[in-house]
Amino acid sequence: MTIAALLDLGVPLLVIERAVAALPLDGFHLHRGHAHRSGIVATSFDVHVEAPQPERTYGSIDAMLAAAPLDPPVAALARRIFRRLGEAEAAVHRIRLEDVHFHEVGAVDAIVDIVGAAAAIVHIGAEVVGSPLPMGRGFVKARHGILPLPPPAAVACLRGVPTYGVELDAELVTPTGAAIIATLATRFERWPTFAPDRIGFGAGTRELPDRPNLLRVVLGTRSGGEESLGSASHVIVEANVDDLTGEVAGHAIEALLAAGALDAWAAPITMKKGRPALTIAALAAAPQADAVATALLRETTSIGLRKIPVARTERPRRITTVKTAYGAIRVKISEGPFGPPQIKPEFDDCAAAARTHGVPVREVVSAALSAAKS
Repeated sequence: MTIAALLDLGVPLLVIERAVAALPLDGFHLHRGHAHRSGIVATSFDVHVEAPQPERTYGSIDAMLAAAPLDPPVAALARRIFRRLGEAEAAVHRIRLEDVHFHEVGAVDAIVDIVGAAAAIVHIGAEVVGSPLPMGRGFVKARHGILPLPPPAAVACLRGVPTYGVELDAELVTPTGAAIIATLATRFERWPTFAPDRIGFGAGTRELPDRPNLLRVVLGTRSGGEESLGSASHVIVEANVDDLTGEVAGHAIEALLAAGALDAWAAPITMKKGRPALTIAALAAAPQADAVATALLRETTSIGLRKIPVARTERPRRITTVKTAYGAIRVKISEGPFGPPQIKPEFDDCAAAARTHGVPVREVVSAALSAAKS
Protein backbone atom coordinates (compact mmCIF):
# COMPACT_ATOMS: atom_id res chain seq x y z
CA MET A 1 0.00 0.00 0.00
CA THR A 2 2.92 2.36 0.64
CA ILE A 3 4.36 1.86 -2.84
CA ALA A 4 0.88 2.03 -4.39
CA ALA A 5 0.15 5.37 -2.71
CA LEU A 6 3.50 6.82 -3.79
CA LEU A 7 2.95 5.64 -7.36
CA ASP A 8 -0.49 7.25 -7.30
CA LEU A 9 1.18 10.42 -6.03
CA GLY A 10 3.30 10.52 -9.19
CA VAL A 11 6.49 8.54 -8.54
CA PRO A 12 7.36 6.78 -11.83
CA LEU A 13 7.03 3.00 -11.75
CA LEU A 14 10.50 2.88 -13.31
CA VAL A 15 11.96 4.18 -10.02
CA ILE A 16 10.62 1.08 -8.25
CA GLU A 17 11.53 -1.31 -11.06
CA ARG A 18 15.13 -0.10 -11.26
CA ALA A 19 15.63 -0.43 -7.51
CA VAL A 20 14.15 -3.94 -7.46
CA ALA A 21 16.16 -4.96 -10.54
CA ALA A 22 19.34 -4.16 -8.62
CA LEU A 23 18.58 -6.97 -6.15
CA PRO A 24 19.68 -10.59 -6.70
CA LEU A 25 16.09 -11.87 -6.59
CA ASP A 26 13.96 -13.77 -9.07
CA GLY A 27 10.81 -15.86 -9.27
CA PHE A 28 8.35 -12.96 -9.14
CA HIS A 29 6.94 -10.06 -11.14
CA LEU A 30 5.46 -6.69 -10.25
CA HIS A 31 1.98 -5.53 -11.16
CA ARG A 32 0.49 -2.06 -10.93
CA GLY A 33 -3.30 -1.82 -11.13
CA HIS A 34 -6.32 0.07 -9.80
CA ALA A 35 -8.99 -0.64 -7.22
CA HIS A 36 -12.24 1.08 -6.18
CA ARG A 37 -12.73 1.80 -2.49
CA SER A 38 -15.83 3.80 -1.43
CA GLY A 39 -15.96 5.46 -4.83
CA ILE A 40 -12.27 6.41 -4.76
CA VAL A 41 -10.14 5.01 -7.57
CA ALA A 42 -6.81 4.09 -5.99
CA THR A 43 -3.61 2.50 -7.24
CA SER A 44 -2.79 -1.06 -6.27
CA PHE A 45 0.65 -2.65 -6.31
CA ASP A 46 1.27 -6.37 -6.04
CA VAL A 47 4.26 -8.68 -6.00
CA HIS A 48 3.24 -11.92 -7.73
CA VAL A 49 5.51 -14.73 -6.54
CA GLU A 50 6.00 -17.37 -9.23
CA ALA A 51 8.55 -19.66 -7.56
CA PRO A 52 9.33 -20.75 -3.98
CA GLN A 53 11.38 -18.22 -2.04
CA PRO A 54 13.97 -19.14 0.60
CA GLU A 55 13.67 -18.03 4.19
CA ARG A 56 16.17 -15.27 4.84
CA THR A 57 17.86 -14.05 8.00
CA TYR A 58 18.31 -10.41 8.85
CA GLY A 59 22.04 -10.84 8.31
CA SER A 60 21.63 -12.19 4.77
CA ILE A 61 19.13 -9.47 3.82
CA ASP A 62 21.34 -6.69 5.18
CA ALA A 63 24.36 -8.10 3.34
CA MET A 64 22.33 -8.32 0.13
CA LEU A 65 21.25 -4.68 0.40
CA ALA A 66 24.80 -3.55 1.21
CA ALA A 67 26.24 -5.36 -1.82
CA ALA A 68 23.49 -4.51 -4.34
CA PRO A 69 24.21 -1.71 -6.85
CA LEU A 70 21.51 0.54 -5.39
CA ASP A 71 21.87 4.31 -5.14
CA PRO A 72 23.63 4.86 -1.78
CA PRO A 73 20.74 6.85 -0.20
CA VAL A 74 18.26 4.14 -1.21
CA ALA A 75 20.46 1.35 0.17
CA ALA A 76 21.04 3.23 3.43
CA LEU A 77 17.35 3.94 3.95
CA ALA A 78 16.28 0.39 3.09
CA ARG A 79 18.85 -1.02 5.52
CA ARG A 80 17.58 1.29 8.28
CA ILE A 81 14.01 0.11 7.73
CA PHE A 82 15.02 -3.56 7.76
CA ARG A 83 17.12 -3.01 10.87
CA ARG A 84 14.11 -1.59 12.72
CA LEU A 85 12.08 -4.58 11.59
CA GLY A 86 14.84 -7.00 12.54
CA GLU A 87 15.31 -5.47 15.97
CA ALA A 88 11.56 -5.74 16.60
CA GLU A 89 11.51 -9.41 15.64
CA ALA A 90 14.62 -10.08 17.74
CA ALA A 91 12.98 -8.44 20.76
CA VAL A 92 9.78 -10.48 20.34
CA HIS A 93 11.58 -13.83 19.92
CA ARG A 94 14.45 -13.02 22.34
CA ILE A 95 17.18 -13.93 19.86
CA ARG A 96 20.18 -12.19 18.31
CA LEU A 97 19.45 -9.74 15.51
CA GLU A 98 21.65 -11.66 13.05
CA ASP A 99 19.71 -14.86 13.75
CA VAL A 100 16.25 -13.46 13.05
CA HIS A 101 14.47 -15.49 10.37
CA PHE A 102 11.90 -13.49 8.46
CA HIS A 103 8.99 -15.83 7.84
CA GLU A 104 5.95 -13.70 7.10
CA VAL A 105 8.01 -10.57 6.43
CA GLY A 106 11.10 -12.14 4.88
CA ALA A 107 9.62 -13.22 1.57
CA VAL A 108 10.47 -11.44 -1.62
CA ASP A 109 7.36 -9.24 -1.44
CA ALA A 110 8.51 -7.62 1.83
CA ILE A 111 11.98 -6.96 0.43
CA VAL A 112 10.37 -5.34 -2.62
CA ASP A 113 8.06 -3.32 -0.34
CA ILE A 114 10.92 -1.88 1.70
CA VAL A 115 13.40 -1.26 -1.11
CA GLY A 116 10.66 0.15 -3.35
CA ALA A 117 9.40 2.46 -0.62
CA ALA A 118 12.93 3.68 0.08
CA ALA A 119 13.54 4.36 -3.62
CA ALA A 120 10.27 6.28 -3.94
CA ILE A 121 10.90 8.45 -0.88
CA VAL A 122 14.44 9.27 -1.97
CA HIS A 123 13.08 10.14 -5.43
CA ILE A 124 10.59 12.60 -3.92
CA GLY A 125 13.10 14.09 -1.48
CA ALA A 126 10.44 15.36 0.93
CA GLU A 127 10.17 15.34 4.69
CA VAL A 128 7.75 12.64 5.85
CA VAL A 129 5.19 13.55 8.52
CA GLY A 130 2.95 10.70 9.67
CA SER A 131 -0.46 10.73 11.27
CA PRO A 132 -1.23 8.68 14.42
CA LEU A 133 -1.75 5.06 13.44
CA PRO A 134 -4.99 3.07 13.91
CA MET A 135 -4.53 -0.23 15.76
CA GLY A 136 -7.04 -3.03 15.30
CA ARG A 137 -7.79 -5.83 17.73
CA GLY A 138 -8.29 -9.58 17.74
CA PHE A 139 -5.95 -12.38 16.67
CA VAL A 140 -4.21 -13.59 13.51
CA LYS A 141 -2.79 -16.97 12.53
CA ALA A 142 0.93 -16.78 11.80
CA ARG A 143 3.90 -19.12 11.32
CA HIS A 144 4.51 -19.31 15.07
CA GLY A 145 0.85 -19.81 15.96
CA ILE A 146 -1.97 -17.49 16.98
CA LEU A 147 -0.76 -13.93 17.58
CA PRO A 148 -2.62 -10.99 19.13
CA LEU A 149 -3.44 -7.89 17.12
CA PRO A 150 -1.79 -5.54 16.67
CA PRO A 151 1.11 -7.92 15.90
CA PRO A 152 3.87 -7.93 18.54
CA ALA A 153 6.54 -7.01 15.98
CA ALA A 154 4.44 -4.09 14.72
CA VAL A 155 4.08 -2.74 18.26
CA ALA A 156 7.83 -3.08 18.81
CA CYS A 157 8.51 -1.16 15.58
CA LEU A 158 6.25 1.66 16.75
CA ARG A 159 8.05 2.59 19.96
CA GLY A 160 7.53 6.32 20.40
CA VAL A 161 4.94 6.54 17.59
CA PRO A 162 1.43 7.80 18.51
CA THR A 163 -1.35 5.23 17.97
CA TYR A 164 -5.04 4.92 18.77
CA GLY A 165 -7.40 1.99 19.20
CA VAL A 166 -10.02 0.99 16.63
CA GLU A 167 -13.04 -1.22 17.39
CA LEU A 168 -12.31 -3.53 14.49
CA ASP A 169 -11.10 -7.14 14.41
CA ALA A 170 -8.48 -6.61 11.72
CA GLU A 171 -4.77 -6.09 11.24
CA LEU A 172 -4.55 -2.43 10.20
CA VAL A 173 -0.79 -1.95 10.60
CA THR A 174 1.57 -4.74 9.57
CA PRO A 175 5.13 -5.09 10.92
CA THR A 176 6.55 -4.10 7.53
CA GLY A 177 4.28 -1.06 7.27
CA ALA A 178 5.12 -0.10 10.86
CA ALA A 179 8.85 -0.31 10.16
CA ILE A 180 8.53 1.82 7.03
CA ILE A 181 6.53 4.69 8.54
CA ALA A 182 8.40 4.66 11.87
CA THR A 183 11.71 4.96 10.03
CA LEU A 184 10.61 7.52 7.45
CA ALA A 185 8.60 9.95 9.57
CA THR A 186 10.40 12.81 11.30
CA ARG A 187 7.30 13.49 13.42
CA PHE A 188 3.62 12.56 13.75
CA GLU A 189 0.65 14.95 13.63
CA ARG A 190 -3.07 14.65 12.88
CA TRP A 191 -2.63 17.07 10.00
CA PRO A 192 0.45 19.30 9.56
CA THR A 193 0.18 22.96 8.58
CA PHE A 194 0.97 22.97 4.87
CA ALA A 195 -0.53 23.57 1.43
CA PRO A 196 -1.53 20.28 -0.29
CA ASP A 197 -0.36 19.94 -3.87
CA ARG A 198 -0.73 16.30 -4.94
CA ILE A 199 -2.64 13.36 -3.45
CA GLY A 200 -2.09 9.63 -3.83
CA PHE A 201 -4.19 6.68 -2.68
CA GLY A 202 -2.84 3.16 -2.22
CA ALA A 203 -5.40 0.35 -2.06
CA GLY A 204 -5.30 -2.65 0.25
CA THR A 205 -6.78 -6.00 -0.73
CA ARG A 206 -9.32 -6.41 2.10
CA GLU A 207 -12.75 -4.83 2.33
CA LEU A 208 -13.17 -3.26 5.76
CA PRO A 209 -16.68 -2.78 7.22
CA ASP A 210 -16.28 0.71 8.64
CA ARG A 211 -13.70 2.49 6.47
CA PRO A 212 -12.12 2.38 3.01
CA ASN A 213 -8.98 0.23 3.03
CA LEU A 214 -6.74 3.00 1.68
CA LEU A 215 -3.44 4.64 2.51
CA ARG A 216 -3.46 8.35 1.63
CA VAL A 217 -0.27 10.29 0.88
CA VAL A 218 -0.34 14.07 0.41
CA LEU A 219 2.55 16.08 -1.02
CA GLY A 220 2.62 19.77 -0.23
CA THR A 221 4.64 22.77 0.89
CA ARG A 222 4.86 24.61 4.16
CA SER A 223 3.01 27.90 4.44
CA GLY A 224 5.14 31.02 4.15
CA GLY A 225 7.92 31.91 1.77
CA GLU A 226 10.88 31.29 4.07
CA GLU A 227 13.19 28.37 3.39
CA SER A 228 12.72 25.62 5.96
CA LEU A 229 13.87 22.09 6.55
CA GLY A 230 10.46 20.93 5.38
CA SER A 231 10.75 22.56 1.96
CA ALA A 232 14.46 22.08 1.31
CA SER A 233 15.47 19.04 -0.68
CA HIS A 234 18.69 18.55 1.31
CA VAL A 235 20.15 19.60 4.65
CA ILE A 236 23.71 20.21 5.86
CA VAL A 237 24.13 19.00 9.42
CA GLU A 238 27.26 20.25 11.18
CA ALA A 239 28.88 20.86 14.56
CA ASN A 240 32.12 22.45 15.81
CA VAL A 241 34.11 20.31 18.23
CA ASP A 242 37.44 21.10 19.93
CA ASP A 243 38.08 17.90 21.87
CA LEU A 244 37.90 15.18 19.22
CA THR A 245 40.80 12.97 18.18
CA GLY A 246 41.44 12.18 14.54
CA GLU A 247 40.45 8.56 15.05
CA VAL A 248 37.09 9.50 16.59
CA ALA A 249 36.48 12.06 13.83
CA GLY A 250 37.07 9.39 11.20
CA HIS A 251 34.70 7.03 12.98
CA ALA A 252 32.07 9.78 13.19
CA ILE A 253 32.28 10.33 9.42
CA GLU A 254 31.69 6.61 8.82
CA ALA A 255 28.71 6.68 11.21
CA LEU A 256 27.19 9.67 9.38
CA LEU A 257 27.43 7.86 6.06
CA ALA A 258 25.92 4.72 7.57
CA ALA A 259 23.02 6.82 8.92
CA GLY A 260 22.12 7.95 5.40
CA ALA A 261 24.37 10.95 4.69
CA LEU A 262 25.21 11.47 1.03
CA ASP A 263 28.61 12.90 2.00
CA ALA A 264 30.43 13.64 5.23
CA TRP A 265 33.63 15.52 6.04
CA ALA A 266 35.80 17.20 8.68
CA ALA A 267 37.39 20.64 8.22
CA PRO A 268 39.98 22.26 10.52
CA ILE A 269 38.92 25.54 12.14
CA THR A 270 40.14 27.89 14.89
CA MET A 271 37.65 28.60 17.66
CA LYS A 272 37.64 31.23 20.42
CA LYS A 273 40.82 31.70 22.44
CA GLY A 274 42.75 30.26 19.49
CA ARG A 275 41.68 26.69 20.15
CA PRO A 276 42.20 24.32 17.17
CA ALA A 277 39.02 22.41 16.36
CA LEU A 278 37.12 20.54 13.66
CA THR A 279 33.80 21.13 11.91
CA ILE A 280 32.18 17.73 11.43
CA ALA A 281 29.54 18.03 8.71
CA ALA A 282 27.31 15.92 6.51
CA LEU A 283 24.99 16.43 3.56
CA ALA A 284 21.73 14.50 3.76
CA ALA A 285 18.46 14.32 1.87
CA ALA A 286 15.78 16.04 3.96
CA PRO A 287 14.05 12.79 5.05
CA GLN A 288 17.37 11.48 6.47
CA ALA A 289 18.43 14.72 8.20
CA ASP A 290 17.18 13.74 11.66
CA ALA A 291 18.83 10.32 11.54
CA VAL A 292 22.13 11.90 10.45
CA ALA A 293 21.82 14.54 13.19
CA THR A 294 21.29 11.80 15.77
CA ALA A 295 24.43 10.02 14.57
CA LEU A 296 26.44 13.25 14.76
CA LEU A 297 25.44 13.90 18.38
CA ARG A 298 25.91 10.24 19.30
CA GLU A 299 29.38 9.82 17.79
CA THR A 300 30.96 13.17 18.72
CA THR A 301 31.36 15.20 21.90
CA SER A 302 29.21 18.06 20.60
CA ILE A 303 26.18 19.10 22.66
CA GLY A 304 24.46 20.83 19.73
CA LEU A 305 24.45 21.12 15.97
CA ARG A 306 23.22 23.24 13.04
CA LYS A 307 20.81 22.23 10.29
CA ILE A 308 21.18 24.33 7.16
CA PRO A 309 18.56 23.83 4.40
CA VAL A 310 20.09 23.73 0.92
CA ALA A 311 19.09 23.01 -2.66
CA ARG A 312 21.09 20.52 -4.71
CA THR A 313 21.74 20.20 -8.44
CA GLU A 314 23.08 16.85 -9.47
CA ARG A 315 23.83 14.86 -12.57
CA PRO A 316 21.55 11.91 -13.32
CA ARG A 317 23.55 8.82 -12.50
CA ARG A 318 23.45 5.11 -13.03
CA ILE A 319 25.60 2.14 -12.06
CA THR A 320 26.59 -0.51 -14.54
CA THR A 321 28.91 -3.50 -14.35
CA VAL A 322 31.74 -3.95 -16.86
CA LYS A 323 33.86 -7.03 -17.58
CA THR A 324 37.63 -6.67 -17.33
CA ALA A 325 40.60 -9.02 -17.25
CA TYR A 326 40.40 -8.70 -13.47
CA GLY A 327 36.72 -9.62 -13.20
CA ALA A 328 33.46 -7.70 -13.04
CA ILE A 329 33.77 -4.08 -11.81
CA ARG A 330 30.89 -1.72 -11.01
CA VAL A 331 31.14 1.70 -12.67
CA LYS A 332 29.17 4.85 -11.84
CA ILE A 333 28.23 6.95 -14.88
CA SER A 334 26.96 10.51 -14.33
CA GLU A 335 25.31 12.12 -17.33
CA GLY A 336 22.93 15.00 -18.09
CA PRO A 337 23.30 18.36 -19.90
CA PHE A 338 26.61 19.17 -18.19
CA GLY A 339 29.17 18.15 -20.78
CA PRO A 340 30.72 14.70 -21.35
CA PRO A 341 29.67 11.95 -18.93
CA GLN A 342 31.72 11.40 -15.79
CA ILE A 343 32.81 7.76 -15.46
CA LYS A 344 34.15 6.45 -12.16
CA PRO A 345 34.88 2.80 -11.28
CA GLU A 346 33.85 1.73 -7.78
CA PHE A 347 37.14 1.85 -5.87
CA ASP A 348 36.26 -0.98 -3.46
CA ASP A 349 35.66 -3.32 -6.41
CA CYS A 350 38.96 -2.26 -7.99
CA ALA A 351 40.89 -2.70 -4.74
CA ALA A 352 39.45 -6.18 -4.18
CA ALA A 353 40.31 -7.22 -7.76
CA ALA A 354 43.84 -5.81 -7.41
CA ARG A 355 44.44 -7.85 -4.26
CA THR A 356 43.09 -11.00 -5.92
CA HIS A 357 45.28 -10.65 -9.04
CA GLY A 358 48.34 -9.12 -7.37
CA VAL A 359 48.41 -5.98 -9.52
CA PRO A 360 48.39 -2.25 -8.69
CA VAL A 361 44.92 -0.88 -8.18
CA ARG A 362 45.51 1.80 -10.83
CA GLU A 363 45.72 -0.96 -13.47
CA VAL A 364 42.29 -2.24 -12.49
CA VAL A 365 40.88 1.30 -12.52
CA SER A 366 42.33 1.88 -16.00
CA ALA A 367 40.90 -1.40 -17.28
CA ALA A 368 37.45 -0.58 -15.91
CA LEU A 369 37.52 2.89 -17.48
CA SER A 370 38.48 1.45 -20.85
CA ALA A 371 35.72 -1.17 -20.65
CA ALA A 372 33.13 1.45 -19.70
CA LYS A 373 34.12 3.81 -22.54
CA SER A 374 34.01 1.03 -25.10
